[in-house]
Amino acid sequence: MDKEPITLNGLKKLKDELVFLKEKKRPEIVTAIAEARSHGDLKENAEYHAAKEEQSHNEGRINEINDIITRANVIDVTKLSNDGKVIFGSTVFLENLDNGEKISYKIVGKDEADLKEKLIYFQSPIGRGLIGKKKNSLVEINTPAGVKNFEIKDVKYV
Repeated sequence: MDKEPITLNGLKKLKDELVFLKEKKRPEIVTAIAEARSHGDLKENAEYHAAKEEQSHNEGRINEINDIITRANVIDVTKLSNDGKVIFGSTVFLENLDNGEKISYKIVGKDEADLKEKLIYFQSPIGRGLIGKKKNSLVEINTPAGVKNFEIKDVKYV
């Protein structure tokens, strides 16, 4: 069983989701199943089947989160000395040399990655291209959209 790196914030989000699924969602589904059951014939009862399917998805997600938490290797970059190197959990400030756009990404684990939130998976093309590089480095990264050229303007461990 491989350990999965995760940030403190990522672990907190997973634990919050687990509490929600167990303490709020699970009882709601049980109530919906009981309500649907009271309508009689279960073979042709769409509400019952929908509630049972939702229950299956909910329990599956609970098991998945428990597994992730069990395998979690929490990395707290705020406790590490910042030598300007891009590492898991660091926030990287970049300038796209092709168009001058300034962007920042936080390098995170698989279950935290969310491009809209500027959280990128450390094993993604950009994540792999940045890890190990240093502040002020020029980086060429092959992405699905083609080659991109960046300058690492800053690296923060926050």
